[in-house]
Amino acid sequence: MIWLRNWAFMLVFYSGSVPIVVSVPISALFGSRAVIVHSTIWTRFHRWCARVILGVHVRIEGTRPTEPAFYACKHQAMFETLELQRMLDGPAIVLKRELADIPAWGWAARRYGAIVVDREASAKAMRSMMREATAAKATGRSILIFPEGTRVSPGEHPPLKPGFAGLYRALKMPTVPIACDSGLVWPKKGLKRPGVITFRFGEVVPPGLPREEAEERVHAAMNALD
Repeated sequence: MIWLRNWAFMLVFYSGSVPIVVSVPISALFGSRAVIVHSTIWTRFHRWCARVILGVHVRIEGTRPTEPAFYACKHQAMFETLELQRMLDGPAIVLKRELADIPAWGWAARRYGAIVVDREASAKAMRSMMREATAAKATGRSILIFPEGTRVSPGEHPPLKPGFAGLYRALKMPTVPIACDSGLVWPKKGLKRPGVITFRFGEVVPPGLPREEAEERVHAAMNALD
């Protein structure tokens, strides 16, 4: 039964995504705000497919700030990369350059306002990332980063990448860590299973703390569900 649900999800989600993705260039003609609205339609469709076909539900714990913030989330599955776009009202997402270089998709991501980062970042590339993030902040958007740098399996707690500290210092925004246990039902490899994915918004970390303290508080809160 599980494999049948997975097959049906892939069939419905990917076939339904084709007209949405193909029409992105039309939205892009009207600027990043139109692309954000367009992407929200896609993420809502993804959420519907996950809930109805796979039996995957979402539980939210804690309180999300009403003002723009710098969000740092645990990354265990593709699920949260789409779900948080909708949940956080279209944040500017820090994106790996490998993804931004994918033809067509990368172009759309840049039009959305994604902040591109090179994982082997030079000082020049880091400065560019911080300029893009500061520009996004100036438009009133929140910023979202997956500061461990890649998807990890449940129970893995790699250190935060240097880009987090650079953005924390440059943005001077309230920082909200988000714990997520998506890997329990949406594994990197294998079949997706029915269940509940929890997003836990942690205590706000104020700007201006020493780097070590900010990283320690964010890292601990991000891994609170492991």
